[in-house]
Amino acid sequence: MESPQYTIYPSLRGKKILVTGGAEGIGASAVELFAQQGSKVALLDISESSAKTLIESIKENSTQAAQPPWAPAIQVPTFYQCDVTNLDQLKAQAKKIWTTLAARSTIPSVGVTPESWDFDVNVNLRHAFFLTQAVVPSMQKQGRGSIINMGSITWRIPSTDTPVYATCKAAILGMTRTHSKEFGEDGIRVNSIMPGSIATERQRKEVLTPEYEAKVLAAQSLKRNLMPEEVGRVILFLASDDSSAVTGSSYIVDGGFVGD
Repeated sequence: MESPQYTIYPSLRGKKILVTGGAEGIGASAVELFAQQGSKVALLDISESSAKTLIESIKENSTQAAQPPWAPAIQVPTFYQCDVTNLDQLKAQAKKIWTTLAARSTIPSVGVTPESWDFDVNVNLRHAFFLTQAVVPSMQKQGRGSIINMGSITWRIPSTDTPVYATCKAAILGMTRTHSKEFGEDGIRVNSIMPGSIATERQRKEVLTPEYEAKVLAAQSLKRNLMPEEVGRVILFLASDDSSAVTGSSYIVDGGFVGD
């Protein structure tokens, strides 16, 4: 079987990209793929060790990997350490990036406390809203921009053991549509991605038991594990000029789990 071929987006070469939670999982795959497109990537994450490991891997590939002759040179991302639940730190880092360039709990509804509610909302929803608030002024000055929010199919299933997480991810869809209308006249596109069960390193360690994997594969149309880079390639498309007419949309990347 021939190796699959993937698109090089000329519009992503040299483009400024900000990825939150970019040190692991889907975020890390997005960072790698943008780096391969020649984008100037700012990686925002709380984990310095994971970010350094990722950056070293990209550095090694940038010197050893044989890029096709038509492909851009791999760009090494820049790491900015940030706790996204700290809004002052988040806004300060976003401003710094623009000028110089996910936690999840398993608690059923009856066990949710105001404190656990606030924690989940802060990690899974609040930062997305306020980061948008922080970067939009720069995009308005440029007359263009692309914001890609990370949702989940969890609220479509729904999962009864993660009610607050599911609520936050449903809110991401509403926020995406609202912001696409609010900022559309400024040339800013806002879309979201709803991944299904993605076989990230953390998922493999903490969630994808043989029993759970069997349930996932039974529900999916595609009878295989989905990889983080498969979500990352949809992110690339939404960031590129190839999706210039796409806004207010949510792309499901779940191998046919929810059925539409």
